[in-house]
Amino acid sequence: MGSRNLTIKMTFNITPSWKKKLNDELEKPYFKDLLKFVEAEYEKSDCFPKPENIFKAFELSPFEETRVVIIGQDPYHGYNQAHGLCFSVQPETRVPPSLVNIFREIKDDLGSPLPPHGNLKHWAEQGVLMLNATLTVRAGQAGSHQGKGWEKFTDAVIQILSEEKENLVFLLWGSPAQKKGKKINTEKHLVLTSGHPSPLAANRGYWFGNKHFSKTNEFLVSVGKEPIEW
Repeated sequence: MGSRNLTIKMTFNITPSWKKKLNDELEKPYFKDLLKFVEAEYEKSDCFPKPENIFKAFELSPFEETRVVIIGQDPYHGYNQAHGLCFSVQPETRVPPSLVNIFREIKDDLGSPLPPHGNLKHWAEQGVLMLNATLTVRAGQAGSHQGKGWEKFTDAVIQILSEEKENLVFLLWGSPAQKKGKKINTEKHLVLTSGHPSPLAANRGYWFGNKHFSKTNEFLVSVGKEPIEW
């Protein structure tokens, strides 16, 4: 079974810098209601990711180290996939089609070899905040935790990043991500958009050739930051 009888109250592990930035948001009534909903869901159903991984993006990419933001949608809803980073899967899991296309674009763009697995933890550890719009999901039911408050929370995260940092790169793939990022201050940050890497969009020509990975690194270097090792 999945994560039944576990509680997320014990595993709210985000870095002190994110805790400071998000403290007001975490105390709002909607967020407390959201946590009650999520806790109840995890107690009665198999949900993903594991409780200790729900806030993994904030654990691995501290606020002060965040340089790039990738906005996803829902966590993967299959077993042994989601672990708190958008598009990423656990090492022993087959690489999903969208991530296969991301890797293909990186290979075409930068000449990098295709990696042996789909775990993108090494991106997060370099300051790539890999943020899904919704941070939890019920097993086998895509979108099952949408509209419960996660979107409001992640909107607040994006707003804080936009307002309080400079020279970030936001990667918005597909219309949902682009809508979610519409309030990002483009005078302070680089916003790169393209179609989603899913086979449906990619095979129609909306993904391949966007060169987002080289463009990201060129921008980071131009503002005195280290490039990402994709």
